[in-house]
Amino acid sequence: MKIITVKNYNELSTTAGRIIADLVSSKPRCTLGLATGSTPQGTYQYLVERYRAGEISFKEVQTFNLDEYCGLPRSHPESYFRFMHDNLFSHIDIQPENRHIPCAEGGDLQSQCDAYNALLRQATVDLQLLGIGSNGHIGFCEPGTPFERETFLTQLAEKTRQDNQRFFNSLEEVPTTAITMGIKNILEARSILLIASGKAKAECISQMVNGPVTEAVPASALQRHPDTTIILDEEAAALL
Repeated sequence: MKIITVKNYNELSTTAGRIIADLVSSKPRCTLGLATGSTPQGTYQYLVERYRAGEISFKEVQTFNLDEYCGLPRSHPESYFRFMHDNLFSHIDIQPENRHIPCAEGGDLQSQCDAYNALLRQATVDLQLLGIGSNGHIGFCEPGTPFERETFLTQLAEKTRQDNQRFFNSLEEVPTTAITMGIKNILEARSILLIASGKAKAECISQMVNGPVTEAVPASALQRHPDTTIILDEEAAALL
């Protein structure tokens, strides 16, 4: 693991954004794995600014998102489909057919998992962007997820739902299930870029980097990946 510690969230966003932008510039037909949540918002803002300045284009880029809530229509303000539209896709020149997000609508969710996994098998992700949950999850691969799992329907841990309650009016509105890439899918990316900010992430970052590789801390699987970069602000890196 390569660990980069920066002063604050703004510097974290710029550093991560520059890594992604450099890849897009050097390999215009690259495939990006994308994440949602509050942490990558600054990174996406940086990429939008670079695009608006005419410095990069996403016209030939293909993207795959990590996960999507079940039980929310894509039009819902907190769906990850809507998040990506609002924070990135509507501001750049990416082609609609090149944007892939798990579909968690409809009755047969297992078929949706299988369809998304089939798409992933036809692609090679050049760079997978990750955040990390306070319980050590990556994507929505919660503690106890077998490392060999591919795209699957997951039950969200209560800790995850409590952490995400801030985006909803109440805990009752937070979905209980999601479709997520599995850890096997994540580890198949050529390179991985994990970003984390704030003191609430310090403990899980310490477990990920210094602890044993264990399914109890899903992010610890990244110790087995040959090209993982972790960008932390000072608070997230406090226990390293």
